[in-house]
Amino acid sequence: MKYKIVIFDLDGTILNTLEDLADSTNYALSVFDMPERTIEEIRHFVGNGIRKLMERAVPQGTPESMIVKVHETFTEHYKKHCADKTRPYDGIKELIENIRNAGVYTAVVSNKADYGVQTLCKDYFPGLFDYAVGEREGIRRKPYPDSVNEVLRQFDVDRTQAVYVGDSEVDVQTAANAGMDVCMVGWGFRNEEFLKESGAEFVVHSPEEAWEFINK
Repeated sequence: MKYKIVIFDLDGTILNTLEDLADSTNYALSVFDMPERTIEEIRHFVGNGIRKLMERAVPQGTPESMIVKVHETFTEHYKKHCADKTRPYDGIKELIENIRNAGVYTAVVSNKADYGVQTLCKDYFPGLFDYAVGEREGIRRKPYPDSVNEVLRQFDVDRTQAVYVGDSEVDVQTAANAGMDVCMVGWGFRNEEFLKESGAEFVVHSPEEAWEFINK
């Protein structure tokens, strides 16, 4: 196999987290008497971390001090409810198991807060990832390649032997900034047309197609 490590995004790639993100966002907004957002609005707001999600969800012109309070309220709620409706996409566990059975490392790099990444990986994919990391203070979020580069250092793998699997324009940019191959999936939070407009060369539509790409 060409690759020695496969690095996955989390939201929209291996887990459908949209409903729980929307529920916690709308809970936080309702606490401060702000208009709630639709699932489709939340779908387009995610991808750049929870802080950016809050900035996009609150009404335009909301003061910084209020955005901080909404963010804190979201975090408190999401820590307790991040797995209420979240589920792995069909076939994802089997894909990860196939990769591991081939002797290839697996990792997660996400812009989701690190507490959420650790909780969800442990709950839904116990023992299936060699490394998982989310947004942390002092580390630049994707599309900066900092966390991806950290993973490559951890496993002493050259970037030419690594592939990033994601579902958004942020993931296309992250892979480009890291100088590594990318496998874009079409079952997540962005559609194929948008992904190709964002620079994706092609998009796979099932974990089976992803395996064919990775196993080439």
